[in-house]
Amino acid sequence: MDELDSPLANEPPHPINWNLLSADDAEAEWIELNRWVNWLRRTYGLPESVVPPFWHRHPELVWELSALHLHWLCAYDPDQHGSAPFGWHRDFADARQRLHDWVATSGTRLERDRATRQTSWPGEAPADAVEDLAIGNRDEDFVQFVIDDVARRRDAESLFYARNDSA
Repeated sequence: MDELDSPLANEPPHPINWNLLSADDAEAEWIELNRWVNWLRRTYGLPESVVPPFWHRHPELVWELSALHLHWLCAYDPDQHGSAPFGWHRDFADARQRLHDWVATSGTRLERDRATRQTSWPGEAPADAVEDLAIGNRDEDFVQFVIDDVARRRDAESLFYARNDSA
């Protein structure tokens, strides 16, 4: 994680199911997506109302940005038809509006974040209170987020294998 700009292993573009990634795969995918999101926001001058610094803390933004990244990879593949980048830009315009809507719903901002508010349906326990969290260093927060996510996935993998070994 020290070299967030070093190249990762090359493999064909493929959809990412964030729910099913192993710990090792998740770490690589987080780093790759973070690199691309940084490139995207700088290249297109995107404001925090479209791509906020703490996008990684919001699944709705992760899924949208991950899909947009895959679409970009495929559109700019050397074997792709020459008009594919034009299609990507058309879809990017739609995605920017969705991202803006997700950001507005989530409540994440430039220097603070809060979990996306959840609506409790009838019969469910009330949703937890949501409070803002001031975050002073985005990159440190991202690295810690990935470390925590990878650790959670490793724990789940260990538990899975322990259950299967005892059966």
